[in-house]
Amino acid sequence: MASVPSNYQQLTSSSGNVANASATSTLAAVAGRTTHITGFELTGTGATAGAAVLVTVTNVLGGTMTFVYAAATGVTVANTPLLVEFPEPIPATAVNTSIVVSCPALGAGNTNNAVVAHGYQL
Repeated sequence: MASVPSNYQQLTSSSGNVANASATSTLAAVAGRTTHITGFELTGTGATAGAAVLVTVTNVLGGTMTFVYAAATGVTVANTPLLVEFPEPIPATAVNTSIVVSCPALGAGNTNNAVVAHGYQL
């Protein structure tokens, strides 16, 4: 993580495991502070039919970021993890604004999908 002032508050958020549903991780907003995202990890297993979905990071300076994630064909086949570490922390669009990482449902037969986001608040 790039250097930050000593008064930062570290954040981690997880969607938990979801089955064929949207996996969403939210770095919460706090009054008087700006939330920053430093990265996220997306893991899961496949679905009956493989599919590509669009993972989004919203409420960040510069606008919504979109990443492509593929669900493997086969409900017990592991998807290739999507591991994103930003070279510099990305701030929310404003003070007291949450940052949300969301992965849509991966399709019929999917039983495992999870996203974890991490960052900090200043």
